[in-house]
Amino acid sequence: MKKRRIPLRKCIGCGEMIGKKGLIRVVKNKDGEIFIDSTGKQAGRGAYICNDLACFEKARKSKAFERAFKSAVSEKIYDSLEKAIGENESGQ
Repeated sequence: MKKRRIPLRKCIGCGEMIGKKGLIRVVKNKDGEIFIDSTGKQAGRGAYICNDLACFEKARKSKAFERAFKSAVSEKIYDSLEKAIGENESGQ
C-alpha cells in the first residue's frame, strides 16, 4: 500500500513546518476581506498559525499577518483568532 504524503505548511509565528490539519488558516480573498478559514479550502491568499497562544502572540507582535497579506489586519480578526486558538487549546 502506498503511503500518503502529508501536506506541510509553515507557521508564521514560530516558523515550524507542521501538518496542514494542525494549523489554523487565515485567508485574504480577492475582495480584500480577511477571515478565518475553518474548511482550509477557501480561495485566496492563506497564512497559517499554530494552535498555540504563545505562537499567536509572537506573530501578532512581529506583525506577521500584515506582512503575509501586504495590508493592515483589524483588531477584530486578531480577537476572533485568539478566541479560536483559546478554544482549541482548552479542548485538547
